[in-house]
Amino acid sequence: MMNKIRLFLLLISILFTSASFAQVSSVTISGMVKNKTDKSAVAYTNVVVKTEQDGAFVAGTVTDDEGRFSIANIKPGNYGLEVSFMGFDTQKQPLFIGSLSQFLEIPLIELEVQSTMLNDVTVTAAASDISNKMDKKTYSLADNISQSGGSVLQSMQNLPGVTVQDGKVQLRGNEKVTVLIGGKQTALTGFGSQAGLDNIPASAIDKIEIINNPSSKYDANGNAGIINIVMKKNKQEGFNGKVGLSAGLGSLWVRKENLPTIRPQYTLTPKINPSLSLNYRKGKVNAFLQADNLYTQTLNKNEFVTRNYDDGTVIHSQLKRNRNTNFLTTKAGVDWHLDEQNILTVSGMYGSEKIIDRGDQSFFNGDKSQRLRLWQFLEDEIKTTAMATAAYQHKFKEAGHLMNLGFNYTFHREDEQYFYDNFLPASTGKDAFKLLSDEQVYDFNIDYIKPLKYGRVETGLKLRNRTIPTNMEFKPGANSVLDMDAGGWANYKELIPAVYGNYVFETEKWEAELGLRVEYVKIQYDVNPNHSTYKSDGYNYTQPFPNMRLAYKLNDNNKLSIFYNRRVDRPNEVDIRIFPKYDDAEIIKVGNPALRPQFTNSVELGYKNTWNSGYFYSALYHRFANGTITRISSIVPGSTLIYAIFQNAGKSYNTGLESILNQKVSNVYSFNINGNIYRNQINAFTVHNLYPEPSTFSTDRQTAISGNLKLNNTFRFGKDWDAQMTAVYLAPDIIPQGKILSRFSIDAGLKKSVQKGKGEIFFNATDLLNTMVIRRKIDGMGFHYRSDDYYETQVIRLGYSLKF
Repeated sequence: MMNKIRLFLLLISILFTSASFAQVSSVTISGMVKNKTDKSAVAYTNVVVKTEQDGAFVAGTVTDDEGRFSIANIKPGNYGLEVSFMGFDTQKQPLFIGSLSQFLEIPLIELEVQSTMLNDVTVTAAASDISNKMDKKTYSLADNISQSGGSVLQSMQNLPGVTVQDGKVQLRGNEKVTVLIGGKQTALTGFGSQAGLDNIPASAIDKIEIINNPSSKYDANGNAGIINIVMKKNKQEGFNGKVGLSAGLGSLWVRKENLPTIRPQYTLTPKINPSLSLNYRKGKVNAFLQADNLYTQTLNKNEFVTRNYDDGTVIHSQLKRNRNTNFLTTKAGVDWHLDEQNILTVSGMYGSEKIIDRGDQSFFNGDKSQRLRLWQFLEDEIKTTAMATAAYQHKFKEAGHLMNLGFNYTFHREDEQYFYDNFLPASTGKDAFKLLSDEQVYDFNIDYIKPLKYGRVETGLKLRNRTIPTNMEFKPGANSVLDMDAGGWANYKELIPAVYGNYVFETEKWEAELGLRVEYVKIQYDVNPNHSTYKSDGYNYTQPFPNMRLAYKLNDNNKLSIFYNRRVDRPNEVDIRIFPKYDDAEIIKVGNPALRPQFTNSVELGYKNTWNSGYFYSALYHRFANGTITRISSIVPGSTLIYAIFQNAGKSYNTGLESILNQKVSNVYSFNINGNIYRNQINAFTVHNLYPEPSTFSTDRQTAISGNLKLNNTFRFGKDWDAQMTAVYLAPDIIPQGKILSRFSIDAGLKKSVQKGKGEIFFNATDLLNTMVIRRKIDGMGFHYRSDDYYETQVIRLGYSLKF
C-alpha cells in the first residue's frame, strides 16, 4: 500500500495540468498636477513615461483643464515619470508598474515655478486586461474542443482542478462551491449550493473562471471556492452575431442488461443544441441578445445496488431513469453610455427547464429468484426562472476610480409532479404528489474602487432578501406508502446584509491583499404545525470573514504567494426541506431544519514559474471545517428502508497539493497536465436523526488519500485544423459513511475553421472507452451496500457555427 502511495506521490510531482491564468499585461496610470505655490491646477502639462535604463519614450499625454492626466497601455515594469511645463521646473520620479491592478493613481504632483521648454508628446490608446494574483484561473470554452455542444457541467469536467460527481462540480475534491453567472448568484445555478449545471447549454458561455481564494468582495458562501460563468456578449460596432447548431447521440449501446421486468433503457439518445447571439452597437447604445436551447434524451441513472443487513437479509435492486430535458435560456439587454463617465445597463434573463423522467426500480431477494417489489414512476417537472438586472457605473475623473450600483431581482418556480405505481407480490398501489415552490430574491449592492499609486482600495455593501414558500401535496392511492403526515407547507426566509473592505498593495518585490467581510445572517424556517416530525426552526449570526494574500516576486518569472480565507457554507433550502423524496423507493432522502452553517478556515502556499512557451504552478493547501455538513444514512428497527438525512458531523480536514504544467512543444503540439493529491478526514461523530422516528448514529474517524490526474493534448494542424484529446483519472475517495471507487475516461475532439475564419465545424466524443462507472461502498449501522451506476457517459456530437 505504501509503495502505491509513494508511486502516486511521485506521479503527482511530475505530472501537472494547464490553466489559463489571466494576467495584467497593460496598466492605466492617472493623477493630477498643481502649482506648488498657489495649489492651482496646471493645464496642458506634459506627462511622459520613460524606460528606467535608457530613458526611452514609452507613452505620454497632457493634462486637461483641471490638471488631470491619464496614460494607458503601460506594461508592468520599472519606469521614470517626467512632468514638465513652460515656466516650471521639470519634475522626475521613479514609477513602478505592478501586475495586480489595472489602474494606478499617482499621488499629487506639484510643480515649482521656473522657465522651461515644452516638449512634444504622443498619446497612446487604452487597453484592458484581467488581473493575475495567483487566485484565479480562466478557461475559454472555445478551447475545450472535446466537450463542445454539451452542457456547462460537461464542459467543466475536463478543466484542471475540477471534478464532477453526482451532477455537482468539486474543486480539489470538495463540492462546497459557489457558482456565479456574471459575478452574481442566480437561481439557475443555485443560491448557496450549486444546481442546474447539467442543463445550461455550454453554447451560451464565453469563459469560466475558477477562484480558489476569493477576496472579501465576494459572498462568503462556498468554502471550496467560486466558479464564475461568463456568458457571451459582443461589443463590436454595428450589427453582428453568431449562429450555431450541434447534434449528438448518447448511450450508443447497453453497458449492463436490466434486471427482469425493468422497461428498456434509453439507447441512441438524441441531443440538439441551436444557439443565436446578436449584438448591435451604435454611438452610445449597445444592445445584445443571447438565446440557446438544449434538448436531450439521457439515460440519467442506471444504478445496480446490493444491500446486506446484519440479520442476513440481502436485497438486489436496479434504479433506471430515462430522462427527456428541454432547457431554454435567453438573455437580452442594453448598455447605455449616458456620457463619458456614466453607464447604465439594463438586462433580463429567462430560463425554462422541462424534465420528464420515466423510471423503474425493481427489488429481488438474495439469489434473485423472487421479485419483492417493482416501483415505476413518472416525474413531470417545470422550472421557470426570470431575472431583471439594473447596473449603473460612474467613472470618476481619475482612471479606474469607479462606483458601481446594482439591483437584481430573481423569480424561480419549481413545479414538480410525481406519479408512482408500486407492485408488490400481493397488491398494487398508486400514489402521487405535487410540489410547488416560488422563490423570490432581491439583491442590492454598492461597490467603490479607488486606485492608489501602489495598488487600490475596494469597499462596498450588499443586501439580500430571499423567500421560498413551498407546498407539498401528497395524493395517496390504493395501498399507499406515502407518509401523509410529512407533507403540507413550509416557508424559508433569508436576510443577509453585508459590508466589505479590501486593500491591494504592490511594490517591485512585494504584493499584499488584506480584506474583511462582515455578514449578518438571519434564517427562519416555518413549518406546517401538523408535520409528523419537524417544527419551525431558525438561526442568526454576525460573523467576520477575513482574507489575506502575501506574495514575493523572486524575479520577473517566479513568484511565491500565501493565502488565508475564512468562509461559510449555509444550508440551502433544499437541505432543510422537510418533505421525504421518493425518487428512490427504499433509500429516502429528507432534509433537516435543525441543520446549521459549516465554517471553514483555509491556508494555501502557492508558487508560479513562467517562461516563453509555458508555465508551472503549484499550491499546497489545508482546510479545516467545523460543523461539517453531510448526509447520514440510517435504518429504523423492523424495516429495510434507508433514510438519508443531512446532519452537522463535526470537524473535517482537507489537505492537498495541486500542480499545473503547461508547455508548448512546437507549433503543432502543446500539452497540459494537472495533478491533485489530497487527504480527507472526518473525525468521529455521533448524530441524532429524528425522521421517521428518533435514532442515533455514530461512526469512527474516516480518512482517505485521493486525487486526480488530467492530461490535455492539443494539436494545431495546417489548414485550420485543431484537435484535442483528454484523459482523466479520479482516485478512490471517501464519501459520507463510505467510499467512491476510482474512475477513468478519455475524451477527444476535432474542429476546423471554414469560410475564412467566420465558420467552424467540430466533432467530438466523450468517454471513448465507455469506462466511466460510479461505484460506491456504504457502511451504516445494521447494514452495508454496494452500488454501480452505469449512467450515460459516452456521447458523440457534430456542430457548426457562423459569425456574421
